[in-house]
Amino acid sequence: MIPVVDVFAGPGGLNEGFSSVRDSSGGSVFRTVASIEMEKSAVQTLRFRSAMRALRNGGADASRGLDDFFRGELSMTALHADPDFQVAYKDALEEVHEFVLAEESRAESDAIIKRAIGPNVDKWVLIGGPPCQAYSLAGRSRRTRDLNFQDDHKHFLYREYLHIIRTHRPTVFVMENVKGLLSSVNRGEKMFDMIRADLERPAEGLEYDLFSMVVDNKGAEHEASEFVIRSENYGVPQKRHRLIIVGVLAQSGLSRPAALEPSGLVTVSDAIGNLPALRSRISRFKVDDSQAWYDIRRSVRDFVPGSRSAVGKTALKPSSTDAPAALPTAMDESVTRYHEFIRPATVASLPTWNHEARSHMVQDLLRYGALSTLAQQRLTSPKVRELPRSLWPLHANIEADVVPFEDRFRVQVASAPSTTIVSHIAKDGHYYIHPDPAQMRSLTVREAARLQTFPDDYVFLGNRTQQFTQVGNAVPPLLAHQIGQRIAAIF
Repeated sequence: MIPVVDVFAGPGGLNEGFSSVRDSSGGSVFRTVASIEMEKSAVQTLRFRSAMRALRNGGADASRGLDDFFRGELSMTALHADPDFQVAYKDALEEVHEFVLAEESRAESDAIIKRAIGPNVDKWVLIGGPPCQAYSLAGRSRRTRDLNFQDDHKHFLYREYLHIIRTHRPTVFVMENVKGLLSSVNRGEKMFDMIRADLERPAEGLEYDLFSMVVDNKGAEHEASEFVIRSENYGVPQKRHRLIIVGVLAQSGLSRPAALEPSGLVTVSDAIGNLPALRSRISRFKVDDSQAWYDIRRSVRDFVPGSRSAVGKTALKPSSTDAPAALPTAMDESVTRYHEFIRPATVASLPTWNHEARSHMVQDLLRYGALSTLAQQRLTSPKVRELPRSLWPLHANIEADVVPFEDRFRVQVASAPSTTIVSHIAKDGHYYIHPDPAQMRSLTVREAARLQTFPDDYVFLGNRTQQFTQVGNAVPPLLAHQIGQRIAAIF
């Protein structure tokens, strides 16, 4: 197996994609030997997934306790007491490191990577993406008047990635970042041009050929925009546009990886339509709020004509571990591939994890119900000012000619891929309203994870805010899987 080192790992989206690549006999092509991440809850998620992966690869006997856990017959505490899980988790502690990559900690991170790769390995892969807040359009817009922004250390965290390349010389690297990097400027210099030059020649006598994964320009230098991957074109049910650079060691003799093959669209409905239906709780309600919730749902028809789908009393709960409903036979190959990836045979009958609705205020419930009803009728997400005046939020500039963030209340339309799942989903659900008016809520962690293409047995740990943040910061595993397949082929 080809060793993989995952840095700035988040909850492991790239890692999961590479780990799921199989050879012709069904064996794993890649083996993650080290994951480095600074955020504690993401580290917990990575370690649990690492142990779980080892148990699954060990066969039915090794994974018996894990299967009991997923069926709800064994608690997390009891699982950690299981002898087989303890062995696997001990290995996970060696693989996953809670660690801050920085100039002052390079000696320690170098030791971690050197030990993980081993002394006699001449071919290995580095994956990961330096934190992107300094490059994102949203991050830059929030700090337009910040005189210290150009000195923000996040502009230069890619140098830690570069240091690893210089020092350990991976055969192939995969670096991910936000599309905003293309337009980011620091002290008059384009950040992308600076990073590209550094990655092409990290050190004297060390050169990499940089490749796009979406075009094959037959040896000519890529345009900067050609490094942007539009995830929805490759079977991900989400309009997530990210910069991904693949570097191949010039002295390695490896060919360029083949470009990804575009596929049909996978929609929000394809992704989350069979998950157990939920209702939210009502914020600040001290007693059972079920009847109040149903009353609110029925009142949506007073605001939106034709909202019959938002009327009636269905037995909905705020959370569910019920198994997803059976999927209809997909007519599109892309939808079939998506379903096989997120719900493989090993988890076909397992309960739903991380599927709990947020609490919402009464006025937000009404807005969600009305907006999702309109979106269902129009097949597009309406603006908040298209609601009856009584449902407008109490923003000071709501009646201005131009309203900033007018679409901050946004329905994820069932018949299209979702908008980008970002870490802000952890703060509120206004931008991620469920398309079903009868549910009248924002997305759950599991629904966001499905839009990100995490398999259904990928358990996110930490509190719910941390889980949302992890999902929003990840690379879609299905996209990473396709990249991993192309890189496996050149080895």
